[in-house]
Formats: sequence, structure tokens, C-alpha cells
Amino acid sequence: MPPTPRLRSRRGRLSAAAAAALALAAFAPAGQPAAAEAPAAPAAAGCPTTADGFCDDFESQTGTQPSGRWTAGAPNCSGTGTASVDSSVAHSGGKSLRINGGGGYCNHVFVGTPLSGVNTSSAFWARFYVRHTTPLPAAHITFAALRDAADNNKDLRMGGQNGALQWNRESDDATLPEQSPNGVSMSRPLPVNTWTCVEFRIDGPAGRLETWVDGTAVQGLAVDGTPTHDIDGQWLRKANWRPSPTDFRLGWESYGGDTDTLWFDDVAVSGSRIGC
Repeated sequence: MPPTPRLRSRRGRLSAAAAAALALAAFAPAGQPAAAEAPAAPAAAGCPTTADGFCDDFESQTGTQPSGRWTAGAPNCSGTGTASVDSSVAHSGGKSLRINGGGGYCNHVFVGTPLSGVNTSSAFWARFYVRHTTPLPAAHITFAALRDAADNNKDLRMGGQNGALQWNRESDDATLPEQSPNGVSMSRPLPVNTWTCVEFRIDGPAGRLETWVDGTAVQGLAVDGTPTHDIDGQWLRKANWRPSPTDFRLGWESYGGDTDTLWFDDVAVSGSRIGC
């Protein structure tokens, strides 16, 4: 199926001054507990065996270009973005996936895998470790995406805006959280030059989405079915949102001129929580 063009995010963009102020004051850890229905995160250093789904630490890669279950690509246009298997930086073992992300849409690149071995007709979990070199910018960027068969194959995108993590829905450009100062403060930045564990849970039949960073739930990155101002109010304006992802991609896409170098490792998708 041919790729679909991406939309630029323009909703509620903060000024550079406001973004800087938020970076100083808005990101104190909120200490939110995990959602009630979510089991406690198990200890899962490296790449444990999963009962279903997959876990990949890239150790089986034999060359510098991603292969096996992973395919590199740049939808619609290509430029300076590159993807490779890196043997100098890793979270576990000796290899990771490296993304050199260029500034501007056509300098994007992603490495993806089908979710054909994962039961996405019920709730499922994903976990990955990410390390990057440049703080999240004020402009919108994406570093993970899932094609949603229930939304005309548009992407459900994870990345950042206004210096903090966010989800973005390609079909209508809705953001989670809303990009108001209060909404952004309910998310958190993505630390640089260190490995960070990112987890999310998608319950398509229930229309729910939850996100954890280093094992702590992020209040602003959750859709619980009840519209909450500054968090998922905008998101839930689309009636009956019921995502059905068909693939999972990691990479970089910039809707401004921002660049970054990222590494991903120990990527897992399963019907139960994998943990950090």
C-alpha cells in the first residue's frame, strides 16, 4: 500500500520563550501512578522472551543495514536521513539501531516491522529503549509511528513538541496532550545522552492509550475515554476512536528544520507488559 503524506502540526504552538519557561518550571516529576488496570512492570533488562509478539535486541543483525523483520524507508520523498545497525552504542549486547535524522520532512527515515505476529485486536504493549543527542525542539517531530488501519491507514505518531513528549494523530493533527502550557506541563522531556525506557499500551477496542517513561506513567500521554481539558479533550473530539495498528516504525521525522541522532534497542511488542 503506498505511503500517505504526513501533516504538519500547527495546533497550539508555544513561542520559544514560553517553551523555555516550561523547560525550567513545568517538568517537575508528577509521580503519577500507573493506571489501575495495568499490571506492575516486571524486571526486563535487555530482551526477554515474550509469550507472544517479539523482542529484538538487534544482535542477530549481520550487516550495517537493518534486515530480517526490519525494513528501512522514507515515505513520499527522501533526503539526508539514514538508518543503520550500530556496533559502537548499545543498551544491551553490542548492537543497536541508529537513526541520523535530518531537518525538514523529506530528510526523514524510519525502520519498521509488521505487527502480523501481535494480536492488536485486543490490548497490547510496546517497549523500547531510546538514546538521543539533542533536546526535543519546539517544533513537532516524530520518532515512532504505527499505521492505523481503522483510521484510513494514517499514522498514530509518537514524538515531541514544545520540548516535551507527545502523541499526534496524522488524520486530524490532534495532539496528546493538548499543546497549551498546562497540557505540555503534564508531559515530560526526553533526556539526552542516556538510555530511556519508553512503554505504551494501546487498547484498540476500548479506545485507550497509556504511556510510561522509565516505569512512571505520564499523565499527559494517556487517553482514558473521558475528555480532560489540556490532556485528551482534543483527541476525543474524534468520535469512536478505536485504533487498529498494523506496523511499528522507529526513526525521525521533522516538520521544522530540527535534526537529531537517535539509537533504539531492546524493542518489544507483546500482549502483556514487558517492563523496563
